[in-house]
Amino acid sequence: MMLARLRWPLPALLAWGLSWVLFLGLQGAGLSGVVAIGLAGLASVAFSLWGNSWWRRGLIGLGFPLSVALTGAASLPAWAWLVPLAVLLLIYPVNAWRDAPLFPTPAHALRELAGFASLPDGALVLDAGCGLGAGLKALREAYPGATLHGLEWSWPLRAACALRCPWARVRQGDIWQADWRPYAMVYLFQRPESMDRAMRKACAEMAPGSWLVSLEFRVPGHSETASFTAPGGRPVWLYWMHSPMRDKTGMLHKP
Repeated sequence: MMLARLRWPLPALLAWGLSWVLFLGLQGAGLSGVVAIGLAGLASVAFSLWGNSWWRRGLIGLGFPLSVALTGAASLPAWAWLVPLAVLLLIYPVNAWRDAPLFPTPAHALRELAGFASLPDGALVLDAGCGLGAGLKALREAYPGATLHGLEWSWPLRAACALRCPWARVRQGDIWQADWRPYAMVYLFQRPESMDRAMRKACAEMAPGSWLVSLEFRVPGHSETASFTAPGGRPVWLYWMHSPMRDKTGMLHKP
């Protein structure tokens, strides 16, 4: 996802430009204005994955149809302008705006995880907010014998993740309403503001001896059991559930 790391607003400008090229190309091929803007609008929504916050994704996804409307480049019925918005809301439901942006786990980021948190074959591991499945693939690399589950609020992303990760059980749902009790490990790549909530949920539901693992963001006010630096420089924080109320043990750190 190198495009997602371009300095803002380059991802938006690139997405809008590509959407316009596609729109004009489809019209030049003889497609009707409704079909051309519909397909280009869908591409624009797909390009919104390059945004690393909900408002940037919204700007990328809606920029092209709004620019068409303002320039009058296509004569369309009023309802046609709702199509890109509807698709954007399907991929990014309002509930998901409070959680992390769609920013995938880098490849091999969890390669060393099993060296810090050993799990038996068949252990249940949850990727809470699995997006398109990058985290599940990283977890599979670390724990090839584990039973992997993914949970994603957006059903189009859930469907895409299930196709990319057929060896995992991927469900649509709210990570905060889901039951974490069956899992030996819950993995998160969330917002920093979400981590205190994640720890409270883990303490209330997860069994002693299980693990809460976070990429990038640590839990404020809690001492991690272990940490390491993933390829690319992102930290990985591990929290071992000792009891329903987690104690603050010393830290094992491996740079």
